[in-house]
Amino acid sequence: MALIFQRLARNFVKNGYFPTDSETMSRVVQALHFSGRQCRILDPCCGEGTALAEVKHHLNEANTPDWNVKSRVTAYGVEYHEERAWHSKQILDHCIHGDLRDCMIGARQFGLLFLNPPYGDAVSDKAQLSDPKAGKLRLEKEFYRRTNGLLQFGGVMVLIIPYYTLDKEFSTWISRHFHDVKVFMSPEKRFQQCVIFGVRHKVSDQWSATDEYQETRLRLISVGAGDIQAEELPEIWNEHTFSGDGDGFYHIPNADALGKFELVSLDGKQLSATLGSHAGLWKQYGQMFGKNRTMEHKRPLCDVSNWHLALMLAAGQVSGVVNSRDGRTFVVRGDTYKDKQVSTTEETGAKGQLKSVRTHTDIFVPAIRGLDMTPGSNTFGDVFTIK
Repeated sequence: MALIFQRLARNFVKNGYFPTDSETMSRVVQALHFSGRQCRILDPCCGEGTALAEVKHHLNEANTPDWNVKSRVTAYGVEYHEERAWHSKQILDHCIHGDLRDCMIGARQFGLLFLNPPYGDAVSDKAQLSDPKAGKLRLEKEFYRRTNGLLQFGGVMVLIIPYYTLDKEFSTWISRHFHDVKVFMSPEKRFQQCVIFGVRHKVSDQWSATDEYQETRLRLISVGAGDIQAEELPEIWNEHTFSGDGDGFYHIPNADALGKFELVSLDGKQLSATLGSHAGLWKQYGQMFGKNRTMEHKRPLCDVSNWHLALMLAAGQVSGVVNSRDGRTFVVRGDTYKDKQVSTTEETGAKGQLKSVRTHTDIFVPAIRGLDMTPGSNTFGDVFTIK
């Protein structure tokens, strides 16, 4: 399958991708809290799946509710690299090996979006000459555009990107889509990453007029331009991390109805794995089609008309092995074919002359073909047609 962007193949840092370091992850998970019954979390660039698996473990173990529900958090991932994807399949609940562009994923079905996308300039066939105000086309922005709509309203986003990608366009998107936005610098300095938290909400013109929107947008732009230095992600996350109302944590909402999460076309390896884990109806074959479900054919109450016989033939009810009363054995199969019935009538015209009217009517003719399988018969192997 093709990569979502051609340049993705050249982002080699550690076996071809930018993994989230353990120190950053240990601080990120402290900000997340879940106390509901069921939730779904998604990493559309999951790599080996370790980051999302750590988030799941934290939400399951560190935030135990009053009731005991097994596997309350379900982790979903997408990864284009085959080796990393199959590693993710072993530690995540669901993982697709494929291009994100080839996936069908329902909108608004995840409570957490963990997005650490590929870094770098995206390759486009267009020169972007129509909009001079548009920001630079980056992989981070393209993955954000494809995935932010997968979050439930009230869902939490964790976005890990290089801070310098926060141009005016990107900052405006985030500010419009999310509230309670916080940006921190990652403790790992190699990739100059920042970590952005936010809560998804419905986009409206009223929100764009609020002070929070304007302040969030200006702060993100300033961080991206390097005018201000965001604080480092705190080692200990508590109620004092936020100023204002709330307990200072980002709460993952309960899961809504599950939508689609599938690949448009499976490769052979994934198809084999899917068939192995979901055997279809073969396990129920004996129950549905066994001898205990077999019904003997009963003779009709009256003679069967051609119309009824045609229906029986078309439904496959006239077929199989038939034993006649005189001991002969036939293998029969019913069929129908279309023919025309021509009828001629004479009518008197307006001037008293006679004219013939020929009518062609479509009819369905039933036909039964039988193969003589009677041992020792003179017609053994011959095919008979009964019309």
